[in-house]
Amino acid sequence: QLQLVESGGGLVQPGGSLRLSCAASGFTLNDYAIGWFRQAPGKEREAISCINSSGGSINFVDSVKGRFIVSRDNAKNTVYLQMNTLKPEDTGVYYCARKGGGSCLLGSYNYWGQGTHVTVSS
Repeated sequence: QLQLVESGGGLVQPGGSLRLSCAASGFTLNDYAIGWFRQAPGKEREAISCINSSGGSINFVDSVKGRFIVSRDNAKNTVYLQMNTLKPEDTGVYYCARKGGGSCLLGSYNYWGQGTHVTVSS
């Protein structure tokens, strides 16, 4: 059964860090591009980062550049989103999703995780 499971969310103070995980089962994760999305309360879901099958990454949101780093551990079949210097506006539900191929720039996302909640608050 093909599945993506996010974990690592929680409550963190502004300026803190969290590492989100996106664990894949039922397929070999490094064959595909994996994207990270977030949905803030009352807002539409937005794409924030993507890592392709070769390990190259893209940040789509200027506000996370220099703070968020996406990486993958092929041995663990897991993609990570390291989030540093967190801000209250980073609060939301974070999702990972799989593309149909290895490129972040081509194709669409066809499998989604259930999401993990991140709250940045003092």
